[in-house]
Amino acid sequence: MTDKIVAFSTCASAEEAGRIARALVERRLAACVSIVSPVQSVYHWKGAVEETSEWLLFIKTRRPLFDDLEKALRALHSYEVPELIAVPIVAGAQSYLDWLDAETSARA
Repeated sequence: MTDKIVAFSTCASAEEAGRIARALVERRLAACVSIVSPVQSVYHWKGAVEETSEWLLFIKTRRPLFDDLEKALRALHSYEVPELIAVPIVAGAQSYLDWLDAETSARA
């Protein structure tokens, strides 16, 4: 088991996804953010079933940064309730995990 995680979030547009991804990497809250576009989401919102196209962020980071990541995402995101969930990285290529650690440990 590692302290590395992949966090997921969705965004309303490609522009928003790119802006958030860049900010998270620049702040070293993530080593890498991959953007998948678009995904189709179906969900309950304010009493109705909604369906929309969204851009999915795969945020590679470390568990100790999750609270700061959440604060940053809330400040940067247009959604009233932005999605943010994380799953552990139980194993990975050591060279990649070392790189992820180095990129997120170099916070100013």
